[in-house]
Amino acid sequence: MAVLAIIERVRRETAIREGISDIPDAVTHMSAMWLLPFYFLLGFSEAMNGVGLNEFFYTELPKSMSSVASNLYSIGLSAASLVASFIVGNVRGFISEANQESWVSSNINKGHYDYYYWLLSSLGVANFIYYLACSKAYGPCKGGQKGITGDVREGLIDDDDDDDVV
Repeated sequence: MAVLAIIERVRRETAIREGISDIPDAVTHMSAMWLLPFYFLLGFSEAMNGVGLNEFFYTELPKSMSSVASNLYSIGLSAASLVASFIVGNVRGFISEANQESWVSSNINKGHYDYYYWLLSSLGVANFIYYLACSKAYGPCKGGQKGITGDVREGLIDDDDDDDVV
């Protein structure tokens, strides 16, 4: 989101410089390629997030709950959408109480979407710090084999028999 905040600041400054800040439907002379770094990072992070979460859920939950594990990622996305709506509503409310132009305005050239993206970036940093704390406190589930995924664990043979004499 920090990349998007920087791009939005450049876009807004370009609109003001071109004198089209009062025209909400006006188009600035910027290429859409400015958004390429953001969408590259977004796609990469979503791919890594989805694969990592599915692997975590399948290794930590019992086999009988595999259908639940496959839906936990979607439930997390749904909760994130609700939180995002809550954040937008509160940002509009707090800024309008201060008698300022809303960060999330109907006129994109008057609003400060860059501030909103910086807010989301700071929430992302706080979330990462929380993740580090949880990751440090988390231990493998009891009975699990450290470093072995669920598919490999199922294929292992129990070698606890002492009957094998060479």
